[in-house]
Amino acid sequence: MALSTLPAHTRLRPAAGRIRRTAAAAVAVLTAAGLLSACSYGSKSEDKASAAPAASGAKLSADTVKIGYFANLTHGTALVGLKQGILQQELGGTKIKTQVFNAGPAEIEALNAGSIDIGWIGPSPAINGFTQSGGKSLKIVGGSASGGVKLVVNPAKIGSVDDLKGKRIATPQLGNTQDVALLNYLAGKGWKVDANTGDGDVKVIRSDNKVTPDAYKSGSIDGAWVPEPTASKLVTLGAKVLLNEKDVWPDKKFVITNIIVSQKFLAEHPDVVEAVLRGSVKTNAWIKANSAQAKAVANEQIKADAGNALDAAVLDPAWQDIDFIDDPLANTLQAEADHAVTAGLLKKPNLAGIYDLTPLNKVLTAAGQPTVSDAGLGAK
Repeated sequence: MALSTLPAHTRLRPAAGRIRRTAAAAVAVLTAAGLLSACSYGSKSEDKASAAPAASGAKLSADTVKIGYFANLTHGTALVGLKQGILQQELGGTKIKTQVFNAGPAEIEALNAGSIDIGWIGPSPAINGFTQSGGKSLKIVGGSASGGVKLVVNPAKIGSVDDLKGKRIATPQLGNTQDVALLNYLAGKGWKVDANTGDGDVKVIRSDNKVTPDAYKSGSIDGAWVPEPTASKLVTLGAKVLLNEKDVWPDKKFVITNIIVSQKFLAEHPDVVEAVLRGSVKTNAWIKANSAQAKAVANEQIKADAGNALDAAVLDPAWQDIDFIDDPLANTLQAEADHAVTAGLLKKPNLAGIYDLTPLNKVLTAAGQPTVSDAGLGAK
């Protein structure tokens, strides 16, 4: 969970290919990196031609819609929807232009600059972008994924939760969603940890997802509270799953990926936004009905976007742990923000108006599905 209230000199300025260089740089992650570090490996973004078929048919109110997403399994709705052409089919003659991101701040900056119109993104950068703009930059218009986060540990050192005391547990970034979740969990066990330094009864180590497997192999960490596919990568190195984060949430659901749109684009092209949401809902339905094929399709798109596909030993358990859903789980967004406030990493944000679920509920109603709630955080 990113700190939207830190002074400007503490904010991260994303740069291509950067991995945090120093402990001081870790502090800068608080504001800008946000929840997307849950899914990311760096901070660059890259323009890609859409994998979807060429636009055809009637054009909507925009010639082109610019869509941002990550080449990660938690963005499986975008990966599959683009690769299978489901999103393009709903958009008809309106063309899709895609941009692939590796960190939340870059995607929020692109949305604010008009470089993208709609994006798949984690809740923390969405919260950060909304609050930093005074509620004027974006709206969350749909859900996409839940789950996919685990506490994995070295079984030779940690056999139970009680054994965590005195151990070194990694999270992706200071103040990101997994960092907040771990701090909240440890506090619930009565252990004290300085949220900023990570020092305390359990030593919290902020480690980029890219380097966490090497840190585990070297023995410099004893475990990690991390998203997929990092969790499954650690398991292939001998780690064991001590806790699935699903088990600490009501109904075993919590938001990991949402769909956001710039408020300007939503106001000017509501038909395009609705078409993307129809495509998202249809994609999620297709994923549920064709899980094995969808997993392969998502991995093909990851290879096209990132250069390397995931090995089956990582792909299979990671995919199985992610739920692709239309509901943005608004109540868990507020809970995640509250956890960050409790941890001392965030001043209580005003999230009123962060959601506009009117177009999504219109799509769901037309499809004969139940509508979803904004938990009182809907359009003003």
